[in-house]
Amino acid sequence: MKKLFASAKFKKFLGQFFTYFYMILLSIIIIYPLLITISSAFRAGNINAFDLNFNSKWTLNNFKRLFEETYYLQWYKNTLIVAVSTMVVQVMAVTLAGYAYSRYNFFGRKNSLMFFLIVQMVPTMAALTAFFVMALLMKAINQFWFLSLIYIGGGIPMNTWLMKGYFDTVPYDLDESANLDGAGHFRRFWQIVLPLVRPMIAVQALWAFMGPFGDFMLSKFLLRKEELYTLAPGLQTFINDQRNQKVALFAAGSILIAVPISILFFVLQKNFVTGLTKGGTKG
Repeated sequence: MKKLFASAKFKKFLGQFFTYFYMILLSIIIIYPLLITISSAFRAGNINAFDLNFNSKWTLNNFKRLFEETYYLQWYKNTLIVAVSTMVVQVMAVTLAGYAYSRYNFFGRKNSLMFFLIVQMVPTMAALTAFFVMALLMKAINQFWFLSLIYIGGGIPMNTWLMKGYFDTVPYDLDESANLDGAGHFRRFWQIVLPLVRPMIAVQALWAFMGPFGDFMLSKFLLRKEELYTLAPGLQTFINDQRNQKVALFAAGSILIAVPISILFFVLQKNFVTGLTKGGTKG
């Protein structure tokens, strides 16, 4: 018996068993709430609670009501405006900052990196009062540009560190070779180094785009008019009244949130793999 438990074959079996058990457990945790949401979104009639039931009649009426009876399309538009602007500006800022910290030595470089770490330790929710006061002083209540700036500023510190670390993996010999060939600073960045970090840029873009779709507290705090809500606080209005919860509309709206995120993921997916090989060929 001892020889059996000590054998390499048994250890391999035990490792595979716990690996598959862990994967199955995670799949259940992820898929089960998704199935509940899907069944609630397509179920006919009034639904007062979330439950898994595929026996009821299925209908698309919940989506029709969502578009015709609520501000959902306006919330969707608001969220896309904030998400796209946040993604574009944040990716540009983080990429340039990461390259500068990785490739250049300048006054305050080390101290500013440490400052980024310290700022990141403070949760965004701890600064809600400060954000509200700033919004009042700048007359930015119910303004998408102010909300986008907060998302951008909150994402810069840690993401700059991540980009710097990724830029550090690119051999500096490429920069020196390009410099000997007469390439300037911008050309080295744009044609030599940038293609090599495309996988991380794609990840940064996806993270920045997803943020406004899932944030509730900050957008609820700064956007006070219902028609100006983003999706998270907008959907919350469907279930905040315990006596009249619109569970079916909430589930239908939640499913549609995944559409633009999924599209962006599939658009950027090729960069996760091909960014390194294409960049290496150009270098």
